[in-house]
Amino acid sequence: MSAAQVEDCEIEVAVAAAAWLDACADAKAIAGTAGRLALAAGIAGRKHPANSRLVIGIRLTDDAEQRRLNCAYRGRDAPTNVLSFALGDPADQGPPGSPILLGDVVLAVETVRREAEEQGKPVADHLRHLVVHGVLHLLGFDHESELEAAAMEAREVAILSRMGVPDPYRDTV
Repeated sequence: MSAAQVEDCEIEVAVAAAAWLDACADAKAIAGTAGRLALAAGIAGRKHPANSRLVIGIRLTDDAEQRRLNCAYRGRDAPTNVLSFALGDPADQGPPGSPILLGDVVLAVETVRREAEEQGKPVADHLRHLVVHGVLHLLGFDHESELEAAAMEAREVAILSRMGVPDPYRDTV
């Protein structure tokens, strides 16, 4: 996917919890940029229909909503930092030019803020990392095996470095 095609993608960022703006005033813009870069890097070298617009939703919410989602969709009655809900596959062929709805990435502000503090990193950097991680999941990347995890982490580190974010897998505290 070329840079122009990525610019034509649609990344809708919804701030559902005002606490995000307290934790990171530029959360909406940061999430959009991180999502766009992750999409470009995740699609590079993969089969996808020409002239199709890729659509991703990013929802910045709180622990209460994240807990409900995690319980309903994963059977885990606890909040988590990021959830990805894949809807489509970028390789799916639809009518030429039709949008491909890849899915949604949902992040919980209290958990993200707490983890950033525990890891000694800025909330903005942790937000960038988790958006990249979530978007890569939408694109089919996973970390179920050691090999998959290493490949996904390397891709995340490369994407984050383009935003000036240090390797999140190194000890920071």
